[in-house]
Amino acid sequence: MSISIPRGTQDILPGEVEKWQLIEAKARELCEKYQYQEIRTPIFEHTDLFSRGVGDTTDIVQKEMYTFTDRGGRSLTLRPEGTAAVVRSFVEKKMFGYANQPVKLYYMGPMFRYERPQAGRFRQFVQFGIEALGSNDPAIDAEVISLAMNLYKEMGLKKLKLVVNSLGDKESRIAHRNALVNHFQPRIGEFCQDCQNRLEKNPLRILDCKQDHKHELMASAPSIIDYLNEESKAYFEKLQKYLTQMDIAFVVDPNLVRGLDYYNHTAFEIMSDAEGFGAITTLCGGGRYNGLAEEIGGPQTPGIGFALSIERFIAALNAEGVELTIHQPIDCYIATLGEEAKDYSVGLLQQLRLAGISAERDYLNRKIKAQFKVADRLKARYVAVLGDEELKNNIINLKNMETGDQVEVELTNLSNHLQEIKG
Repeated sequence: MSISIPRGTQDILPGEVEKWQLIEAKARELCEKYQYQEIRTPIFEHTDLFSRGVGDTTDIVQKEMYTFTDRGGRSLTLRPEGTAAVVRSFVEKKMFGYANQPVKLYYMGPMFRYERPQAGRFRQFVQFGIEALGSNDPAIDAEVISLAMNLYKEMGLKKLKLVVNSLGDKESRIAHRNALVNHFQPRIGEFCQDCQNRLEKNPLRILDCKQDHKHELMASAPSIIDYLNEESKAYFEKLQKYLTQMDIAFVVDPNLVRGLDYYNHTAFEIMSDAEGFGAITTLCGGGRYNGLAEEIGGPQTPGIGFALSIERFIAALNAEGVELTIHQPIDCYIATLGEEAKDYSVGLLQQLRLAGISAERDYLNRKIKAQFKVADRLKARYVAVLGDEELKNNIINLKNMETGDQVEVELTNLSNHLQEIKG
């Protein structure tokens, strides 16, 4: 019986994985410029971290987590998102005591959610995200948003839409919560069971319901903007001012809510406006979470971050027709004639690679013509031809594959010669 890949997962093969590497490299490069440092957390955590940190009313916790009991009877969960684990580490390792504040971190790695696989969505997917912990300044909210926007733009995306909203501070959210309960309660029986359960626990999540999003009460629901107190209004106005200064276009959407319980003040999403991208247009989402560190046992610590899916990033690149240069030519291909030359080429190949030259040779006993075809497919800049006779005379013929020019080089000087012409 043949064994196939689990549903909702994918193999990323050579020729495609290079796109991932380019995106990952650009993300690391930008994080270095913005002074974010990498953190790596375990792929599984105690289940309680996510039920407390992400929120037990969210779809993630209620429906999508891969949870199991280990041999010690402990409930563990494959991480469905990155923020809770990063903040857990921040608290556990007492990073709030670091001299340099805020603490600016980024992560990159696989996440796991049990959901219906569809275009751009997988049960195992890769997220890149950043977290800035320790600052209440709306300027760092703008910085976080700008890093995400710059990453997309520097990889060639143009059809982007940034949507921002304010969820307000605790006082504003309580006022808005009460208004939502009063709005939905008389007709809550017309909504799905999830929304009915959310009415008392977290009515804001009703606005994020995929099943009832067309219900008439959704369009007339109280807007959080109308319930912002003066402090929350001032915070949101400063964020918009900073984004304008940064020349980052945005749209305010009072209906934007994030799917996790720990958000307050700034919430944002970056969407693709590319034709044919699909019904789900969100590429990246994030926002401010000033109560998460306390929720998992740490001191009061403001934080803001975002997460984006590499899979959806690549889907957006494909939708816009952005071509990434992924096939890097090799410097030299060694073609051999004769057994002694073939044996010698093993050590010669090692010399070239140790000298910093990308090189390859034949391993299938091909004829010389076939070896040149392989070199051509690999886009080799040079082909070094070594026969038994050349080996005896300590020479090797080096052909420039672009110009067709060929020179005779001292065999023991091949690596130096290639280094010089490579520059």
